[in-house]
Amino acid sequence: MDIVGKRYLFFAISLLLIVPGLIGLAAWGLPLAIDFTGGSYVELQFDSGKLPELQEIRTLYADLDIPGAEPRTGGDDQLIVRTELIDNADNDRVVEEMSNRFNTEITILRFETVGPLIGKEVATRASLAIAMASVGIMLYIWYAFSGVKNAHRYGIGAIIAMLHDIVLLFGVQAILSHFMGWEVDALFLTAVLTVASFSVHDSIVVFDRIRENIQRSRRTPYEKIVNDSINQTLARSINTQLTVFLTLLALVIFGGSTLRHFVIILMIGVLSGTYSSIFNAAPILVVWENQEWRQWFKRSAASS
Repeated sequence: MDIVGKRYLFFAISLLLIVPGLIGLAAWGLPLAIDFTGGSYVELQFDSGKLPELQEIRTLYADLDIPGAEPRTGGDDQLIVRTELIDNADNDRVVEEMSNRFNTEITILRFETVGPLIGKEVATRASLAIAMASVGIMLYIWYAFSGVKNAHRYGIGAIIAMLHDIVLLFGVQAILSHFMGWEVDALFLTAVLTVASFSVHDSIVVFDRIRENIQRSRRTPYEKIVNDSINQTLARSINTQLTVFLTLLALVIFGGSTLRHFVIILMIGVLSGTYSSIFNAAPILVVWENQEWRQWFKRSAASS
């Protein structure tokens, strides 16, 4: 397969995948869960199997002087309500009133409270973790490939492919948040960091084969070495990620609703990581080696 020869086609596909999510991010933003903003979160199960209208839930919370209630359905018989910070006593009072008003037994599946200061600290540390991981990965790859000419390019190429996956995930999250009401929580960030590690790992496999082939075939053109290396690792990359994908698919089908958001983000990230490591990371090395951006500017100048 002439993957490197069609690199701009694959770059264009990546752009087409990312742009809708960026538009969604700009238009709708990302709703943050209480992990980052602070507040209370409760999951309730109605034994009657029929949920009341969401407006009735908002009215109930307003009657009990609990502001900021944002209810949404979590399944056929489950209700999820996010509010400003309340304690266990207030939550028990709400559940009791809800049970009486709607004449049904209600089970509390989950109740969490997070203070606003803790929420800000989580957001800051999450951003710092992604930044430090990126720098650490780049420096490590630079060191690991120190015996290869222009070793820094491999680290930067892996980071670019990883950022491709992260940006794609945030765009997908914006779309899912708008249409399905899913919030950005700590599990989402866990999924992002996991995808980042998968993406870099797959890129390193390809890069390592490039290093081996450079040492064996010093007179072979760099573009051919890169393309051969991608093809030699293609089956391994696809098989490895397909195993993970099928496991995650089983979790989506047979797992509970609580983890569904986390698992779907992981599935999308695994697919994106496989694509970027094969069709983006290594071809970027060829673009850099040939310094092809000079041709871009020449064409722009000629067209003008």
